[in-house]
Order: sequence, then structure tokens, then C-alpha cells
Amino acid sequence: MTDTSFMKTPQVEIPVSAAGNIPNNPDHQGREDLIGLSREQLAERFALLGEKPFRVNQVWSWLYNRGIRDIDGMTNISRETRTKMQDVFHISRPSITSQQDSEDGTRKWLLKFGDRNEAETVYIPDRDRGSVCISTQVGCTLTCRFCHTGTQKLVRNLGAAEIVGQFLTARDSYGEWPTPNETGRLLSNVVVMGMGEPLFNYDNTVTALKILTDPDGIALSKRRVTLSTSGVVPRMYDLGRDVGVNLAVSLHAARDDIRDQIMPINKKWPLKDLIKACREYPAVSNARRITFEYVMLKGINDSDADARELARLVRGIPCKFNLIPFNKWPGSDLECSSWDRIERFADILCDLGYSAPVRRPRGRDILAACGQLKSESQRERLKRHQTTEAPPAA
Repeated sequence: MTDTSFMKTPQVEIPVSAAGNIPNNPDHQGREDLIGLSREQLAERFALLGEKPFRVNQVWSWLYNRGIRDIDGMTNISRETRTKMQDVFHISRPSITSQQDSEDGTRKWLLKFGDRNEAETVYIPDRDRGSVCISTQVGCTLTCRFCHTGTQKLVRNLGAAEIVGQFLTARDSYGEWPTPNETGRLLSNVVVMGMGEPLFNYDNTVTALKILTDPDGIALSKRRVTLSTSGVVPRMYDLGRDVGVNLAVSLHAARDDIRDQIMPINKKWPLKDLIKACREYPAVSNARRITFEYVMLKGINDSDADARELARLVRGIPCKFNLIPFNKWPGSDLECSSWDRIERFADILCDLGYSAPVRRPRGRDILAACGQLKSESQRERLKRHQTTEAPPAA
């Protein structure tokens, strides 16, 4: 049923977001953001403006196929309709606070949203294509010991417009408009592995993923989208049903006692529940295996026995492992396993029939590697606090 609550503007009325009392990502004039609205929501908005259903396809193509940032540039829409749209809608992008380029070609953006909160987005190139790593929260509620982001408390969830906007910003940066075909893309994949736990921001994340995979816009194949979760078990079932993108699970231990220590979420959803959800994930198959991410921590989870227990734990699940050398960050007391130990661990898994490549760290020099993301505003705030609290020099 169409939402019947409204926000008034000088000329027309637009519906309030189903999630609250304000429109989707409003600008300073209170105009609703076209970015982040689902097709169904756009249809409702245009019906209330007296527009025909075909208007949705026109606008969708301008936003997500051509990457337009100005309503007035939608030249196949009448000037009268564009004026009407401009009264109630805007088209957003996060503003870029900073951009850093790594020696290995990785690019990281610190993006600022309308309320001045920030999150990080990373592009990781791989030969003639690459992945955009997007965030779903500012900060994180989880406190995984190996993750820098987990040291930044959760500020808020990102809206669908802000999640999609990260990919749009990356496309702007590389000039990849209009949407190229499947074989001609630099930005070919999305990994939902940035700041935050995406399944704790489920509705906004799913809306964003549906926009990213819509064939008439950005047109990413679902097999090129991977969402990583720390193990929010109930939502894993929902994700498989609602979008069916690839699933990656931050596993990092084969026993509850170890996982409890490094990932407190395990106390709520222990391994037996997590592994059951993986076995029953609707989209899993031999062609689309679950990826188990496993950060290599010296003396904690990297023994021969750990490797064998890991293989027993996931037996029967179409899966592969992604072994991640721990990326050191300021303040961490953890150490990365030695390279010899990582190779031995990988060899054991391979001998037991599992693919277990070691992820090559990317963007370490700009703190863009796995587990290193943390918004620069938080770093600067901490630095100022430490300077204030430091005793005067003798």
C-alpha cells in the first residue's frame, strides 16, 4: 500500500520514507534523493506527481546507466516535468574528503555524507578489472580483536543512497559512464566488506544491492557481488531469499572457545548455528561457493590442528577459504602468522580438498587493506584528544 503521509513543498507533495518521518536522504531544502529509491518507491513518487509509469524507466536509466547528477540534464523528459521534479527531488553524491592512491594501484576515498559523518570506500584493481569495497555503517557495533574498524563505535547506519553513492563515486572517479558491457569494466565487482556489519543494516543494504544489480542501470551480475558477514545468522537466510548474492563469512576460528575470544558475536550465534545457516544458504552451489575468510593470527588460530579442525567443520559445504595475513594497525597487540606458517596452513587445507589461496594484501600503505578501515575524522579526533591529554614536556 502506498504511504499516505506527506511532506509538503511549495508546489507538490512527496511521500515520507517508509522508514521514518523524513524523505530519503533529504538535502538542505528538504528535497528527497532520487538515488537510493527502489523502483517501487520511484513508481509511488511519480504516481503522486501525476506521472505515467514509464517515467521510472527513464529516470532509472539516467541515474544508473548514464550517471547523471543533474535533473535538468534528463533531456528526454519534458522541461515541465523536470521543473516539477526539481521542486521535490535532488540527486546526491557523497563529498570526497580525501583520496589516497596506493603504490599497488588501490584507491581509497574518505567520503562525507550530509550530516558530516564519514566512511571509507576502496577500489582494488586486478589486471584489467577490479572490486569496489563499500561500507554499510559509520563505525561498527562489533569488536572483533583483529579489525581496526571495530575500535570505532557505531555512529549510525548508512542509508541506501549513501551505500549506492559510494559505487557511483568510484565510477565518477574512473569515468566509467555510461554503464559499459560486462567485459569492458574496470569496476566489475562489489564486495560489501567495508566499515560495519551489513546484516545489521539489512533493509538499506538489500535495497542498495537490488539497485546495483538491476540490469537496466549499473547492471552488476549477482555473481559479481559478495557480501561479507561476521555471522548474523537469522539475516543470512533472509539475504539468500531476498537477493541471493555471493556470501562470504568471517570465520577466523574453528572452535567456539577461540572464536569467542576474537569475535564476540560468536557468543550469540555460535559455530553450530553459523555453519547450519551456511549449509542452508539458498544461493550456495558448487558454481557459487561460500567464501570463508580466515585472518591468520600468530599463536591463536594458525596451528596444523586448527587447519584440520577447520576442514572438518565445513565438510559438505560448497566452499573455499580466503586466508588473510593479519594487517597490523596502530594499537593492536596481535601479530600476523609467519609466511611459512601461512603456507603450511594453506597446504593442509589444499591436501584435504579445499581451495585456500592467501589473499595478497592491497593498499597497506594507505590503511586500505582488510581490517584497516576507519574514518579519518575518528583518527583526527583521537589524535586531538591524545594531544590535549598528553602531559607537558619536561
